[in-house]
Amino acid sequence: MRRIALAIFFCVAIAALSSAAPRKIAYEHGENIFVADLDGSHARKIASGALPKISPDGTHVAFNTEADAKNRPGPERRIVIVDLSNGKTTVLKDIPSDNCFGPVWSPNGKQLAFMIMAEKQWQVGFVNADGSGFHYLNNPELKHDGVGGQEWSRDGKWIFCHDLDNLYQVDLDGKIVNKWELAKILTDAGMNGGDKLSVSPDGKSLLMDVDTGSEHERKDWDGPQPAIERFDLGAEHAVRVTGKDDFVWEPFWLSDTEFLCIMQKENEREPSIYRVSIDGKNPKLLVRHARTPSVTAP
Repeated sequence: MRRIALAIFFCVAIAALSSAAPRKIAYEHGENIFVADLDGSHARKIASGALPKISPDGTHVAFNTEADAKNRPGPERRIVIVDLSNGKTTVLKDIPSDNCFGPVWSPNGKQLAFMIMAEKQWQVGFVNADGSGFHYLNNPELKHDGVGGQEWSRDGKWIFCHDLDNLYQVDLDGKIVNKWELAKILTDAGMNGGDKLSVSPDGKSLLMDVDTGSEHERKDWDGPQPAIERFDLGAEHAVRVTGKDDFVWEPFWLSDTEFLCIMQKENEREPSIYRVSIDGKNPKLLVRHARTPSVTAP
């Protein structure tokens, strides 16, 4: 009987593993949003918009719309959620601004953090996945003209973000828990408001978009060379993980040893999504001419 019970147990365990849903990615291609298998296969368009993030469980995608505002200069952007089981889209209408972008899922999939223009300044906002419970991340110390990169900690208790001068770890009530001066932790690099952060699976380090300070010789490239650095939260030290000649940005952790990013090679007009080892080597092309990758939880 014991052997039979063990056999049944292992059969059930193997069946559970084999039936686990494969990991999915979401990304932008042109002005549209796609979902695909992790290797880039079986891609399907789900909406038009920008900056998609697939939920940890792979059931929904959050993104922002892009349109010209009717009553003011600049864009009109709304936060939208797509149910991947039936294609239903829901615009989160109770957010008090028509200029919001960059939604990021909490680890439990119950909340979104995003950027919102309110009272003529950029702020981090929160909203529940059903559209209720909107509130701001209130802290006057954050420099609103350059704040960005909002990213959840792995336990969902903190938000990481940055402005043009500092990297912050902030609790959900707005209290700054840690603050690091970018000039001291980065290697001959800086950040702009659009640069992204991604927390490692173990929660102990960040991948950071940076603009390098060194000169480059690439033709038809306007601006500094983009690179990715890894910041160890315990050691409070960052190291560059991408090659000195690589133009790489928009990191998203995939596993302890790999991340997704976009890379634009010389003589190319658009970036593509790659899967890269954490030492910056062995890039594998996943999706050509695409950007803003995100991936479901393991």
